[in-house]
Amino acid sequence: MDKNTFTGMFLIMIIMGASFYFMKPSEADLKKEKIKAHADSIKRGDIPKSTIATTKFVDSAKALANKPVDSAVLKSPFGASTIGTEKLITLENKDILVKLSTQGGKVYSVELKNFKTFDKKPLILFDGNHGNHFGLNFTAGNNSINTDKLYFIPTATELNVAEKDSGSITMRLNYSATQYIDYVYSLKGTGYKVGLTIKPSGLDQVISNSNTLNLDWSASLRKQEKDMEQERRYSYVSYNNTDRENDHLSDTKDDQKEISDKKLQWVAFKDHFFSGALISDKGFSKSNLAETTDVTDTTDIKQMSANLALARNADGSFPLEFYFGPNQFSTLQDQGYALEKIVDLGWGPLKYINRFAVLPVFNFLKQFNWNYGLIILALTIVLKLVLSPLTYKSYLSMAKMRVLKPEMDEIKTKVGEDNPTLLQQEYLKLYKKAGVNPLGGCLPLLIQMPIVIAFFRFFPSLFELRGQSFLWMHDLSTYDSILTLPNIPFIGNHLSLMCVLMTISTLIYTYFNNQVSGATGQMKYIGYITPVIFLGALNSYPAGLNYYYFLANMMTFLQQYIIRLMVDDKKIHAQIQENKKKPEVKKKTGGFQARMEEMMRQKQQLPASTPKKK
Repeated sequence: MDKNTFTGMFLIMIIMGASFYFMKPSEADLKKEKIKAHADSIKRGDIPKSTIATTKFVDSAKALANKPVDSAVLKSPFGASTIGTEKLITLENKDILVKLSTQGGKVYSVELKNFKTFDKKPLILFDGNHGNHFGLNFTAGNNSINTDKLYFIPTATELNVAEKDSGSITMRLNYSATQYIDYVYSLKGTGYKVGLTIKPSGLDQVISNSNTLNLDWSASLRKQEKDMEQERRYSYVSYNNTDRENDHLSDTKDDQKEISDKKLQWVAFKDHFFSGALISDKGFSKSNLAETTDVTDTTDIKQMSANLALARNADGSFPLEFYFGPNQFSTLQDQGYALEKIVDLGWGPLKYINRFAVLPVFNFLKQFNWNYGLIILALTIVLKLVLSPLTYKSYLSMAKMRVLKPEMDEIKTKVGEDNPTLLQQEYLKLYKKAGVNPLGGCLPLLIQMPIVIAFFRFFPSLFELRGQSFLWMHDLSTYDSILTLPNIPFIGNHLSLMCVLMTISTLIYTYFNNQVSGATGQMKYIGYITPVIFLGALNSYPAGLNYYYFLANMMTFLQQYIIRLMVDDKKIHAQIQENKKKPEVKKKTGGFQARMEEMMRQKQQLPASTPKKK
């Protein structure tokens, strides 16, 4: 890459960034497009019928509430339950406060008593009827029924179980004096689980296919954290099947999915650090999941919905459980059903690195009750000590290449740059005589890369960092803004001090690394582009993540300083000269190296192209 190519690529990056910023649609345009896309989806039939049916039911229920009651409505199945007044009943223990509504017999709101929002307000997962629906769908006679807007009758009023082992309440939807549907809610004295058993009685002749009921559940997740964009990035519908295989809907765009080939064990409406999950021991036989985002909304992060087919128990009931609590790995693990898979620790090998290496070390360090900034420091030290043999090998290999550079320059002068194939052959001969592996400095770094990337997923998902301060950073789970800016492409509307420090340390690391490796020309400057890109990419990421990368750079400086005291360039040069004097022993080369040498020989043997006649 020559100077002109390098300059051209840099200018293209600036032009692309500026075009994305100045040509992006306004929020009003996005809202209009979203409404149009939703209408088109309904026409095409892309949205599941259950979702449309639920929407129609809600609209008809609102219309019914504003009109005089028709006698025909009262005579229809569950007609008497269309009349009533909504009342709220509290079910509470030491950890959560659950409000149940007589309208729909559903969970009206959930407050997590031990946590606050970023601005120190009560942390409520979802609230009231704003996007919050929970109802059974079934056919009674010729009527389609959804229980979400029907009125239930509670059978208890004293439900504060904070000082008791457990408590329960039954919400009853009457069809007649002997025919009804019961929602039995139960709550233990501590914990984040709410039991729900649905018990139809005497309705086998009323409800069509009463062995299977469809449940519509939807909620608008409220903003809990400082950064709306980051919170949306880590919020989605997550689910796990009975084979303990986990997946989730898209975290970047509106998404929906129908699952009928496998039973789902649970479905979770996952916020960044908190979740509401519905668990079925027998599994949901068919599921329609969906999520949407209104980018103009500043109070709710996403709207999520699930249409689930419930399987009947031997006693005729439909047993379920809710989990309303934090996305803390250990807490979720205690709930059973592999609920800890709500926490996304990365894909492929990254997930296993975080799950079986990083997390156990972090949990061990957490036992000392240190500040989390010190725990991250200790974690970085442990990691660097484990990887120090690889760091040493990488440095030693780069030192050998640096010592060889004068001889490589001589070969370059003799052969010339116009014959790169012959030049590479001569380099390979030199490497063989000197006993140097040109890839020796790269391979240790490549081995370390999965660990570095694994931390990129680990820290943003780490619940323990939420609300924890260290030095000037008030919350390690979000960015530490020191300067408010107008919205700048790639940077955003703020500047994170820890991200700036991380970038500066990376630039300094690149400078010293160039000194060690002996990089020259354009290669000497290309390494400076990546840290600048990371400044924009990581500016809105958690301060804890940038703090770790900063510490990792500083630890690498220290390691390289110590190794430099241990490694003598003169001794390396002497050893290389001794290796060159030894008689060449032919070794069976590996497949890749053999193919490379053969390819170079063939290219060297090709006749020069004949110049065209004028």
